[in-house]
Formats: sequence, C-alpha cells, structure tokens
Amino acid sequence: MIIAMEWGSWIGFLGASVAITLMPGPDILFVISQSIARSRRMGAAVAFGLCTGLLAHITAAALGVSAVVYGIPYAFQAVKVMGALYLFYLAWLSWKSIRSQQGSETKPKQEEGDVSSTAFLQLYRRGILMNILNPKVSLFFLAFLPQFVAEDKGSVAWQMLGLGGVFLLQALVIFNIMALLANRIGRKFLQGEGARRWTGWFQALLYGALGLQLLFV
Repeated sequence: MIIAMEWGSWIGFLGASVAITLMPGPDILFVISQSIARSRRMGAAVAFGLCTGLLAHITAAALGVSAVVYGIPYAFQAVKVMGALYLFYLAWLSWKSIRSQQGSETKPKQEEGDVSSTAFLQLYRRGILMNILNPKVSLFFLAFLPQFVAEDKGSVAWQMLGLGGVFLLQALVIFNIMALLANRIGRKFLQGEGARRWTGWFQALLYGALGLQLLFV
C-alpha cells in the first residue's frame, strides 16, 4: 500500500513535487495572471480547474491509459494540436477583450464580491481544458510517479493514485497561495486603466506563447 512508504521517500516525493509545482510553467503562470488581472477568487477558480485536470492525468497514468493512448501513431500530436488551438483561442479572446475596452470609461477593478458564479465556473472549465489538452502532463506523470513506486508494497496502480493525490493536494495549496500573493501585488502596483490593459496584453501573449511552446517544444 502507498502508506507503507518510508518517511524519507515521502519527504523526497513531496519536496520534488513542490519544486516542480513552483517552477515557472503554464499552470502557475495562468493562476498568477488571472489573480493579478481579475481577482484572487478567479485565480482560485483556475487553480481548482487545473487540479481537476491533473486528476484525469493521474488516473490515466495509474491505469496505464496514457501509455496506451500515446503509443498510438499520431495520437500524441493530435492532442498537442488541439491543446495549442485552444490556447490560441484564449489568446484571441484576451485580445478581443482588450480591444473592446479601449475607448470605454474606466471601470474600477473587480472586487471579490463582484465575481459571479458564472465567471468562476467559466475559468474553472478553462483550467480543466488547458490541463487535459496538454499531453505533456500525462507523460510527466508516467515518468515521475513510477520513480517512487515499490513493486513489493502492493498494487502499483493504487500507489500511483496515492502519490498523484498527494501531488494534486500540494499543487492546489501552492496555486491558491500564489493566487493570494499575486492578487495583493496587483492591487498594490497595478491599479488604473493602463495597468489593466497591460495585464490584458500579458495574458494574450502568455496564451499565444504557451500554444507555440506546446506545438514546438
């Protein structure tokens, strides 16, 4: 069973997981950008969506589904293209939002209480899609989790699910902490119409860059 792991192995796994989560990447940058541009709650919506997507990847890796799917010719490339197209679509939406705001009256930055449930669910779904449509996440778990699995400790699938659950929980905690910190920084240093327009352009460029990275890196 997964709980039979030695404390040293647990500490090593958790330390590696935290370090990987804190590395600059699509997920954490997406959380930070939404928290700065909109609100901490919106950053949290992204965090919950991304971690829901992680759950799908972890389950697929534990059950061996990822290895089977990505062993099919062109399946990996097909998923990469779909993920990149979705990111380019998000970049276009961000650019369109910036254009629609130009020339309009300056609006106060959205407060926590002003965030609608619809907007929260929209970003939650966006986080799920961004993660699920990134095949590199599945490949990461296929390479990372087995390093901490012991064949003599029980079911490999259950061990991978347990390890994946720990990874997911620490990622959720870190994402929410980053959302809080990023929002506080945004409130202090990025006030005014010009700053909001700058963060909008940053989001558009971020989505575009992530799409290109997914296709060519």
